[in-house]
Amino acid sequence: MTSAAGIRAELKVTGPDGCPVATVSEGDTSGYALSRSMAPNERGSVVEEFVFDDDTEVPEEMERLFEYGDGSVYRFDREGGVGCPCERVEAFDCPVVDVQTRDGALFLTFHAPDIDTLRDVVASLRESSGSVDVRRLLQSSVDESRDLVLVERGQLTDRQREVLETAHEMGYFDHPRRANKGEVATELGITTSTFSEHLAMAQKKLMGAILQG
Repeated sequence: MTSAAGIRAELKVTGPDGCPVATVSEGDTSGYALSRSMAPNERGSVVEEFVFDDDTEVPEEMERLFEYGDGSVYRFDREGGVGCPCERVEAFDCPVVDVQTRDGALFLTFHAPDIDTLRDVVASLRESSGSVDVRRLLQSSVDESRDLVLVERGQLTDRQREVLETAHEMGYFDHPRRANKGEVATELGITTSTFSEHLAMAQKKLMGAILQG
């Protein structure tokens, strides 16, 4: 039995432009989307409903509808077609299936058909955001008999991720290598032994996640 290949991705988008809910969550609060329209209505607006904690300070334009669990549901209209993060993702025909916000950042979960499309989505988001972090990828094969591979970057420390990214960009993992340990360590401003320690720990975590997943 076969199914279409694809990637389920979770991104953390920090400092997004044109996102009112991210602004609301800049304090010690969080929220998540309950429903959202997929396209602008006849007024050119997009209607969204978000759940926030009851003690959350929200703008006047957000209408409180009813209590929902430990929080309340708020409805608001925003201008459509302004290139907010969700719109940027869905412009690549990648449906957003979950939207959460905390600490001023958005956490978007969506489906991309392939890695090239995912790269294009990330590049587009970076044009209008402070940073974009790929936190989790779940990739499926066209063959359902094969295992799903889960890669969760959140398990790495910031330094371990920096070491991996720098080593990758400099060609340390290429065959033949375009950079050696000393060159990558110099670029990072650390000793060769420290580079080796960070690299070994990062690889151990990633390999453990893949083999145990």
